[in-house]
Parts: sequence; structure tokens; C-alpha cells
Amino acid sequence: MTLTAPAPGREIAHWVETAPRRSGEHGLSIFTHFFLIGWSIITGLPILWVLMSSVKSDNEIFVDSWKPPAMLRFDNYARAWTDANFSQYFFNSFLIVACAVVIVMVLGSMMSYGLARYDFPGKTVLNYAFIGAMAVPIFLAVVPLFGVMKQLGVLNTYHGMIAVYVAYAMPFTVFFLSGFFATLPKEISEASFIDGAGHFRTFFYVMVPMARPGIISIGIFNALGMWNQYLLPLFLNNEDPNKYVVTQGLAKMAADAGYASDFSGLFAGLIIGMAPVLILYLLFQKQIQSGMTAGALK
Repeated sequence: MTLTAPAPGREIAHWVETAPRRSGEHGLSIFTHFFLIGWSIITGLPILWVLMSSVKSDNEIFVDSWKPPAMLRFDNYARAWTDANFSQYFFNSFLIVACAVVIVMVLGSMMSYGLARYDFPGKTVLNYAFIGAMAVPIFLAVVPLFGVMKQLGVLNTYHGMIAVYVAYAMPFTVFFLSGFFATLPKEISEASFIDGAGHFRTFFYVMVPMARPGIISIGIFNALGMWNQYLLPLFLNNEDPNKYVVTQGLAKMAADAGYASDFSGLFAGLIIGMAPVLILYLLFQKQIQSGMTAGALK
């Protein structure tokens, strides 16, 4: 058996045809890397500056804001946590966000599974209602929502804010998870029914473990969005300062810093408020990425 080398002309033609594509891909890759580096600098420098300012004195912040601190002042964090009542703000946010995320994930996953796997009258209308709810600006809902909550007597209460956060996150949760559940193989759920499992057991013991990447991803997105929410608490939870969430507490600290000249404590409070978000993303970074791509890969 003899091997014949390809003709030199064919190799040259192939190289000429693929050269523009290779050069275009290389140029796009360079542009992408420069863009990501620039974006990382734009987003990372403010965080680095706030972190550095949180361990400085007020005089060091104003004299040379980019100079490293002469001495690390961790007492700024203790002062922000206790004197500025930030511990209470942190507890309020944690309680409201934790309860709201659990409720919205349980109800949203069940609703998404029903929309993705069952046919019933009004399914299309219900699906479009959730999609349309995502298009409603939150500014338009604040005033009527204030009136409804006032009539129900749930203004400035924990359970009122939890209910609002659940309603705020439900449309996107259902939209995301219904598409995710639709990609899961139907043969597994049918085999579960054949083995004698009911609808609820099939959902909780078979489908939920399979949809875990998507559930974790949307759960983290909901937690981040609720933790950083400011507009809804500003209008619906503004009477009792002891029930302020983290974002309201930071706004109050920023207003008080102008009179008390405690900007170092303000920056320490900013770091405390950002820490749960950053830690949550770093811990579940792989789960978020796998959850966002699992539906496409299936």
C-alpha cells in the first residue's frame, strides 16, 4: 500500500481559503481579550478603591485617596457594624431574601414544571402573562403596589416585603426554568410513572435533581437581585429604621456621613454589604456557568 501526498497546488489553495478566516478569528480574539481586560479594570478599580478606603482614616481618604493606608484600621468595620446599626440592616436583608428565595424557588419550579410538561386550558395565556410581567417596569408598579399593601396592612413588615420580593422574582424564574424543564428527557419521567411514582414524587425525586444546575443558577440570580434591591424597600419599608434592609442602611449611612464625617465607616459598610454577594458568586461560580449552558447543551 502506497501513500500519495496531496498536490502542492491543493495545499496552497486550502491555505489561501482558510487564511482570511484564521486572521479574522485571531483579530476577534485579540479584540475580545482587550475588551474583557478593559471591562475588568473598569469594574475592579472601584471595588479595590472602596476596599482600600475602608481601612483608612477619614483624613487619609481625602488627602491622598489612592495612597495605601499607613495602618490598617479594622475598627472601621466594628464601628459600622455596631454604631451605625448595620448589624440590624444585615439581619433584615438576610431574613427577607432567604425566605423570599426559598418560596420563589419552590413555587416557581413547580409552576415551571407544569407549564413545560403538562397541557391544560389557559396554558398559553398563563405563559404569556409571565413573559409580559417581565416587561413591566418596576417604577409603574410601585404606586399601585403601595396602595394594595396599605389596604392589606402589610406595609413596613417583613412578610409584606417577602411577598413583594416573591412576586418580583417569579416571572423571570418561571420563564427561565420552564425552558430548562422542557429540555429534560421525557422518557425518565415516564419511566418513573411506570414504576408507580405519582406526579409529586416524580417532580421532587426525579426532575428536581436533574434540574439542579438551572435551579441553583436562577436561585443565585434571584438572591443577588433581591439583596441589591433598593427601590421597593424605599417605598414600601420606609417608616421604621430598625426594619431597613442593607441598601437602605447604606443610603442612611451616606446621608449621615456628611454630618458626622465618618466616610471610613461608610466604606466599611459598603464592603460588608457587598461581601455576601461576592462570596455567593465565588462559591457557586461553576454551578452558575453550568446552569446557564446546560439547557443549550441538552
